[in-house]
Amino acid sequence: MKTLARALGFGIAGLAQAASIAVPWNGQPLWWLQLISLSALVWQLDALRERSEPKPAWRSAALYAWLFSTTWLCGTFWWLFVSMHTYGGLAAPLAAFAVLALSAALSLYYAAAAAFYVAFAPRHRAGAVLLFAAGWTLAELLRNSWFTGFPWGAGGYAHVEGPLVAYVPWLGVYGVGAVAAAVAALAASALSRSGPRAVPLGLALVLLAVPALIGKLRSAGDDPALSRGRLEVALLQGNIPQDEKFIPSGGIATALKWYGEQLQRATAPLVITPETALPLLPTQLPPGYLEAIAARYASGTQTAVVGLPLGDGRDYTNTVLGFGPGRSRPYRYDKHHLVPFGEFVPGLFRWFTEMMNIPLGDFASGGLAQPPLAWQGQRISPNICYEDLFGDEIGANFRDEAQAPTILLNVSNIAWFGDTVAIDQHLAISRMRALEFQRPMVRATNTGATAVIDHRGRVTHALPRLTRGVLVAPVEGRGGLTPYAFWVSRFGLWPLWGLTLAIVAFAAAVPFVMRRRANRAASPG
Repeated sequence: MKTLARALGFGIAGLAQAASIAVPWNGQPLWWLQLISLSALVWQLDALRERSEPKPAWRSAALYAWLFSTTWLCGTFWWLFVSMHTYGGLAAPLAAFAVLALSAALSLYYAAAAAFYVAFAPRHRAGAVLLFAAGWTLAELLRNSWFTGFPWGAGGYAHVEGPLVAYVPWLGVYGVGAVAAAVAALAASALSRSGPRAVPLGLALVLLAVPALIGKLRSAGDDPALSRGRLEVALLQGNIPQDEKFIPSGGIATALKWYGEQLQRATAPLVITPETALPLLPTQLPPGYLEAIAARYASGTQTAVVGLPLGDGRDYTNTVLGFGPGRSRPYRYDKHHLVPFGEFVPGLFRWFTEMMNIPLGDFASGGLAQPPLAWQGQRISPNICYEDLFGDEIGANFRDEAQAPTILLNVSNIAWFGDTVAIDQHLAISRMRALEFQRPMVRATNTGATAVIDHRGRVTHALPRLTRGVLVAPVEGRGGLTPYAFWVSRFGLWPLWGLTLAIVAFAAAVPFVMRRRANRAASPG
């Protein structure tokens, strides 16, 4: 009974970690809930460290963290079930098992981090806190990178609001996640039975208070000199149901008619459709359809960005095309970071994707750091769907400050996941990118959240989700480089990798060195 109650406790804490990114009732992040839920885990890990028989403790730590993380990740991206079962046609038990299996597999990173922490954390509290933050961040980095990466729901995304948000332009989502892990470990340490409690609690409050005080000062991101002027945009939200999207007499006919009409009527200087708003290859479109759009924007003071697949039916890309005056050919951006199973088939897994009905499921990848769309003094850098999860890849566009984007643009279709918290979570991800680079993020989506986010991560304009409509709003482009943009554009996430690996390696080496010294001291002569 005690074991069952403990497992239930870790499950509740994991679900709280999931909810902290976007709570189900209003979609808002709760930064304090992320800290509390992670503190609960560390508190139990510290209790294991205080056991008199430490040998099996690391196994229990791995199990605790695995339970916590599996419920956290299941609670975060449970909506993958909707895409696989409701729209992909996969049997419900198999779809549920696939979500659970993915969550359980990704949770092994965190289980390893917790086991290492309990096995190697020093007795000194500051050292233990540092090791937990490093190990937990290393697990987040592994989830971001290995096997193409699936970092949806990383803990740092809960901090698009709250006292830690001032760290974001310096450290990025994984850096602020490391600070949050340190705060959680300090708070858990304050609950420990041994040693002074005021010191770790005081350090946790310092980590929370310092950025809040800094945030009262005028930051570089608010410098009026960095404004690059305003551009009015029209964001089209077609609200085409996913189960109708590829039906010729249903979603395809509706999309072609509605988007065609809106592209012809729009008066804003920049008009943007969602990802694959036109769900057909150019050769499959009605004769003259794409040519009519090109002719409409060939002269005047308007540009249109249109999402559609391009290719010959065997090899194709997930693309946005930019039509505007003075262009011999449309601007083109091809999606670089593809979704496993949804947009490309990993090796040895084609049998799994053949069990589902997912049209356009094997795209070719575009290049990294593709040129931005230049229009009316702005440099607009597109990314497609979950590409905005990868801030390090977006950061590659900031290597040359003179050519860096002034506006970030995300076009998405997450109708695959229905009316779920995935919409709110994706909005939080876009807000984090805006904070990291101090750039506005414009979002044009099929079902939501279609929105304008300013350079401080605030949603200034938005359409109601699951409605058909056009959002017309001003966007202020921004220049300059945040510290995060500077280092991530040159080194990627390697500084964080290097720092966390160095801390972990040092913690593992210390017991070995101490044993060698003890053996030498005990040996005769």
